[in-house]
Amino acid sequence: MASKKQVRELKEILIERQAVIQSNIEDSKDNISKLKNMDCKDDLDFAEASSDSFTSEIIAVQQSAELLEIETAIKTIEDGTYGVCQMCDEDIALGRLKAKPFAKYCTPCREIYEENNN
Repeated sequence: MASKKQVRELKEILIERQAVIQSNIEDSKDNISKLKNMDCKDDLDFAEASSDSFTSEIIAVQQSAELLEIETAIKTIEDGTYGVCQMCDEDIALGRLKAKPFAKYCTPCREIYEENNN
């Protein structure tokens, strides 16, 4: 189980990552808006703008999902349930939390989850 100091350090990492993702999402929204309003002179310009817009949207969606996981992890820190596997109620290994601070499952349960959801 992670100590209070380790949980504080992980919370700081989560908050920093949250800020980066929020900034990235805003940048992506701005880029998408600019691309949609871009004056395309020919089909090549249109294809490039469409491709860039599509890529920006995919990244924004993925980062929005990560942001939700981070926000959930921060809430679990605040309510005292951080680092507990949502499947088996055992502690998540500190190494796993350091690698993925918003992990919801311990390693064995993550493997079970992935097998059942792929």
